[in-house]
Amino acid sequence: MRRAAVWCCITFFIAVFPAFAQSSDWFDALDGEPCPNDSAFTCVTLTVPLDHFDAGNDATIDVTFGVVPASGESRGLFVTVTGGPGSAGIALADNYSSYFDGGIWENFDVVFFDQRGIGLSGGLDCPNAITAYTVVSARPLSPEGEAATLDAARTFARDCQAEMGSPELLGYINTEQAIHDLEIFRQMAGDQKIWLYGESYGTQYAQTYAAAYPENVGGLILDGVVDLTLEGAEFYEQQAQAFNDVITLTLEACNADPACAADMGTDAVAFYDDLVAELLASPASFEFPLDDGTFETRLFDVNMLELDAINATYGRDGRAGFLRALAAAARGDLLPLARDFYVNAGIDPFTLEPVIDPTYFVSMYYAIECGDYSFFSGTPEERGNAFIESGDAIEQAIPRLSFIYYTDLPCVFWDSVTPPAERPAPFESGDYTTFILNTSTDPATPTGNGYAVYDRLIAAGSDVYMITMEGGPHVIFGRGVTCPDVALTAWMVEGVLPETREFICSGDVIDPYSPLNPTTFTEYASPFEAIQAVDEEIQLLPEYLTWDLVDDLTVGCSYGGTAVFSPTDTGEVFTLNECAFIEGFALDGTVLYDWDVMRRFDVTVNGTDHLVFIYDLATDMYAIEGTFDGQPVTTPRLAY
Repeated sequence: MRRAAVWCCITFFIAVFPAFAQSSDWFDALDGEPCPNDSAFTCVTLTVPLDHFDAGNDATIDVTFGVVPASGESRGLFVTVTGGPGSAGIALADNYSSYFDGGIWENFDVVFFDQRGIGLSGGLDCPNAITAYTVVSARPLSPEGEAATLDAARTFARDCQAEMGSPELLGYINTEQAIHDLEIFRQMAGDQKIWLYGESYGTQYAQTYAAAYPENVGGLILDGVVDLTLEGAEFYEQQAQAFNDVITLTLEACNADPACAADMGTDAVAFYDDLVAELLASPASFEFPLDDGTFETRLFDVNMLELDAINATYGRDGRAGFLRALAAAARGDLLPLARDFYVNAGIDPFTLEPVIDPTYFVSMYYAIECGDYSFFSGTPEERGNAFIESGDAIEQAIPRLSFIYYTDLPCVFWDSVTPPAERPAPFESGDYTTFILNTSTDPATPTGNGYAVYDRLIAAGSDVYMITMEGGPHVIFGRGVTCPDVALTAWMVEGVLPETREFICSGDVIDPYSPLNPTTFTEYASPFEAIQAVDEEIQLLPEYLTWDLVDDLTVGCSYGGTAVFSPTDTGEVFTLNECAFIEGFALDGTVLYDWDVMRRFDVTVNGTDHLVFIYDLATDMYAIEGTFDGQPVTTPRLAY
């Protein structure tokens, strides 16, 4: 049990900033250009040594940084290191920074970057190999399953490296090399101090940079902390336990929620476990709606279910959405889980081909991870067998999602890198303040990692603070949540630090649960209720929720027909073609969605009746008019 902590709200005392304020004149001297996709950031590309440790190697690599200079006098660079590894920081920059307080923009040069090999810094990728590996459902639960699991990892490692090409670069795509790229940028940016924020893998990068250049750090925020002293297998054992714990808490949260429990119709933990067992024995068939309005029979397997569960555990909204899809499965409908899978796997649901995600490069996850960690010893085959054998005890002890332990199995076959011989020394903070951020339901970087790093820093006499959120997502800063954003902004902008070292933020395991809607029109009291349900189903569609708002998106409706989503200058327009998200209630027409005003359905129902349905966003008011079954339809009047 952890030491006693004080609940938010947080009180503070005033600290004094070091005197390093300066202008951002350095920025004007660099040859920058606007970052892609109408970004607010300016992109600066630096040519840096490919190998920072071999002066005799004159090979270089380009690394791109995105910058918004401070609107006032700059106190330094506020650099965000995004997670993964493999995420493209610049592609995420506008979204991530949209939650930054105005004081951060005024007082800091805000910087994101694409780590070497990622995005604008090389874009090395292997989507075909990744898709082929993602759909493999082998589990090492028998000698045949062990052989199939090893073969899949071996094939992926070989095919991914071949598909990426650039073999001369792959041995240098690791954190130890990449931190020196940031240092070169810092020197070119007026030799300023860096206020370094790392999320998830970014904490691995941030600790490595701060250990190498402690004198250049103005402040450090580690959010979802990786304890670098852990061997790879040790970390993944802890992570497997954390994923098990979070999915279990999620399922138990359904049991505790009356609406979710009613939809599930049985104990959620027991249903999930039974479904896993059934799918391990044999995949289940389901009907998937295609983009021409017809259906195709497909199979749903345990790999698809567990990938959905793993992705869901990262955040409260994902957990609630997964429970809703699981409740549909409990009623015999696997389509919502299948929709989630195609989105999570980055697979086009119609063609089953890979969908390129410009914000994340799984290929670079492995290039970096396999260069940062070592797994067992011997030949690749010996290491692979040792990896599989070590997982036997994990599978026995951890009942749910234990397969996550094998995430880095391809590393034993990733022959383009030489893994490190030993782990880094325990991280020691320098002459600056460090914040550790945790959540109690973080599956990816278990809370114990953050506690371990914090305790070492306290023992070393470092100036360190820790904020832990109950429940909560994988990482918590800059997500529009009052705690911890207010505390960290007060420290950065005003020099205000917490009165005590440890705090807790209150939170929940899941977001509010959205009950399932009836699936047939005869279960609705009126077309008003039915069209409200259609509106909700569209807003909760996984494909729609992850739409890039650039190209048109076509979705097959659950009971036939299609919906096409198109961007407009002020919002979106939906074109419905015999689209039925409720059986017996097919809609033709359009939905105009002005983000600042309303959603307005102008549709024909079942080819005959005409309805206009309005949801006023500003006032949260609904209205309907038109005809149905030849009778006038008006906004219902409520009785008590």
